[in-house]
Amino acid sequence: MIIYNQAFDLYHAVYRMLQLLTNFDKSEYVELDRLRIWDFYLLFPSKIYDLKPKRNEKDFKARLKQFTVKKDNPYEKVYNDRKVFEKIKPYQTSALHCLASYGIIDKELLLLNRVSIISREILKDYANKFEELSPREKNIITILISDFYNIKMPGKDGLKARTNLIESKYDA
Repeated sequence: MIIYNQAFDLYHAVYRMLQLLTNFDKSEYVELDRLRIWDFYLLFPSKIYDLKPKRNEKDFKARLKQFTVKKDNPYEKVYNDRKVFEKIKPYQTSALHCLASYGIIDKELLLLNRVSIISREILKDYANKFEELSPREKNIITILISDFYNIKMPGKDGLKARTNLIESKYDA
């Protein structure tokens, strides 16, 4: 029996990266690890409930309450988040190199583990070829790009420690 999993599909990884970058409207770069974390939660949106918002993150709490996804989706069972996160890394990296080859993101910054959009026109052209996102997908992307962008990466309360997808014990 053949089972399809979109996490291990290169073309779906390109699609997800295009969607994330299209909705990322900041003119600066985003860290590669942050983008990979966003992609993980776009793939497995029910895992976002594992993150507990801090007291001062009222917007994050409000968006989480509006978020309509089953907490226990049987098709999205992930038994070890960190292992799955590492297994999808080659697909994520290949997707980003593909976007760099199309001239959408900067190749030089990608080598420095940063992703910066250099051509919004080409990005929009590719993104317009897809159908509109569902409300659930729009909501998760909003949470990721707004709330997760404001959380610093390293440190005890950083995104790496809160998601526990990347080792953060030795961060300064």
